[in-house]
This record gives sequence, structure tokens and C-alpha cells, in this order.
Amino acid sequence: MTVTLTELAELRLRTFVRSTAASASTRGVRFAVKDGGCNGYEYDIKIANAPNPEDEVTEVGSLKVFVDPKSSPLLDGVVVDYIDSLLESGFKFTNPNATDTCGCGKSFQAGDCGPAGVPCT
Repeated sequence: MTVTLTELAELRLRTFVRSTAASASTRGVRFAVKDGGCNGYEYDIKIANAPNPEDEVTEVGSLKVFVDPKSSPLLDGVVVDYIDSLLESGFKFTNPNATDTCGCGKSFQAGDCGPAGVPCT
């Protein structure tokens, strides 16, 4: 399972992680996919004080990344960037598993999968 963060995305996420009041040694960012959005799935990012026992844990630069195992197949190969422009600011996902995305880029569809957070066949 691979989640890639651009340098700017890692910097922004690291800033959020450091600003929370918990032990820095276990703190990280949890990526997940949840049912919702206009295309079936929505990206979910949360600051986490520690990984859940079932999370996949990796480090991207100096940032700990936790991925929910049910979301892992849908996030495999995703690239997360941070954009800051006059028209929009926020995290942008480029997901090779997405067969369709909404205009805002916050939700996606993945092949013939239904919104149940399971891998496509």
C-alpha cells in the first residue's frame, strides 16, 4: 500500500500534527475512505494521536501515516498534494484507482465498487 505526499502536503500535515496536544512520538495522520460524496466515496484525513491496532503504518519523510485497512485498496498509489491559490486551497488527491471524480475532487468512484469501502474486483 502506497500513499505519496508531495513536499508541500507533508509540510502542511506536519504543521497540523505538531500543533495538537499529544505525544509527538505516536502522533500522525490517518487517511481513510468513507462512503459519501457525490460519487460514492469521500477522502478522510484526521490527525491521530496513535495508530489503531489494525492500521497500516508507514512514514513519509518525518510524518507517520496511518491507513485504515478497509481503505487501503482504494488508496493504493494515491498522491496527496496541497494547493494554495486564489481560487482554491486544500489537499488534492490524485488516485489511480478512481474511475470518476467530482468537480471538487473530494469524492470519487472506483470501477464497479459500491460505496462499502471494499476493493474492486
